[in-house]
Amino acid sequence: MDPKRPFDEQMLRSLQGSLHLLLVTFIVGFAALILSWNKNYLSGIADEGEEPVLGAAVMTTEVTDDPTLWRPPDISTITDPQHKELVLYGRELIAHTAKYLGPKGSVMQISNGMNCQNCHLDAGTRPWGNNYGSVASTYPKWRARSGTIENIYKRVNDCLQRSLNGRPLDTLSREMQAIKAYLEFLGSNVEKGKRAEGSGLKDMPFLDRAADPERGKLVYEQKCQSCHQPDGSGLLNADGTEYIYPPLWGPNSYNDAAGLYRITHFAKFVKNNMPLGATYKNPLLTDEEAYDVAAYVNSQPRPHLPVPHDWPDISKKPIDHPFGPYADTFSERQHKYGPWKPIEEERKKLEAMASAADARSVK
Repeated sequence: MDPKRPFDEQMLRSLQGSLHLLLVTFIVGFAALILSWNKNYLSGIADEGEEPVLGAAVMTTEVTDDPTLWRPPDISTITDPQHKELVLYGRELIAHTAKYLGPKGSVMQISNGMNCQNCHLDAGTRPWGNNYGSVASTYPKWRARSGTIENIYKRVNDCLQRSLNGRPLDTLSREMQAIKAYLEFLGSNVEKGKRAEGSGLKDMPFLDRAADPERGKLVYEQKCQSCHQPDGSGLLNADGTEYIYPPLWGPNSYNDAAGLYRITHFAKFVKNNMPLGATYKNPLLTDEEAYDVAAYVNSQPRPHLPVPHDWPDISKKPIDHPFGPYADTFSERQHKYGPWKPIEEERKKLEAMASAADARSVK
């Protein structure tokens, strides 16, 4: 302390210095807290996804420590600048489809406002999040739904017309070429003809009863509507270009020809990815809750897409396909809601009989 200055003046200056340091420390700490909270919040939104239903506009990649599951290759390893630019644009189109192709799209307006990653989480890279790990390795392939051999272009346009209730892309467009390049890059570490472990949706056993929309309504109200809204309409961002939380039914959701309109598909999706914070390792719904909420969501109104040429061989229809005709005598309601075990058992019997008949004919 300087003896030449009055005691009070020196004490006041010392106190001011301490207060100033304390204020700076508080501001820096508070800013760090806000940044950390914002990062976690955005990451949490993205964790809910994307098909959803399913996913937010923000993209993140869930890292898995399970060495048996597929992981996407690193885009930074692409050495060709033009190819890298195309792959990055493809990823952007998957993560923010509506920004470019939605009702307010900057490139064209051909879809319902959902993003591809609402159903293919983290831009199609999340383990058991309906990811794209096996697309490049398995396409072209024969699909029973169309009864034809389909290529990647057909698969992408099917999603645009069904899940995004929109119109197809020109296969020569830069957008389609970018999406194709991205899908092929994601699968570049998977052997041709093989299926990557952890791709698509994780199987779960059938219930012994029918899925119950009334029980599902309670699950939805308790665990889903805070994000997807009580009326299932989702939540748009401030400028209305993308959904923060996508609509699960209504005019802007997936139509009744989409894959998620099958209750078993929707149940698998939500069991391992929903609600916010759930993962395949730490699900937040029981199997019954997943089936019931899927039944509730898929009992709500949504766009209809006539697809008279689907399943030309009706014996190949999935057992939970919601629309007849069928190759068996079970009702349309049982095919949609279950119980599916009796249908599965009957199908196995029919397939065994057909195999035996073929074997006899060969002899």
